[in-house]
Amino acid sequence: MESIKELAEKATMLQPVERIRLVEAILYSLDKPDEEIENSWVAESEARYQAYKRGSIKTVDWEDIKKRYEH
Repeated sequence: MESIKELAEKATMLQPVERIRLVEAILYSLDKPDEEIENSWVAESEARYQAYKRGSIKTVDWEDIKKRYEH
């Protein structure tokens, strides 16, 4: 197998569109869902929703959030 350095050198010889496609392919290969993480997010979102329904968490108006980040 070629080294990372060799692969990077070859990649720089590609046309820009080909390099973008290569980057997309690499990123896509890394974007595999982790079932444990997915289950953790489901549990977290359910817990937050239940807390919201009980009234034990404070909500924030969307307009207030947008104002925080306006320049």
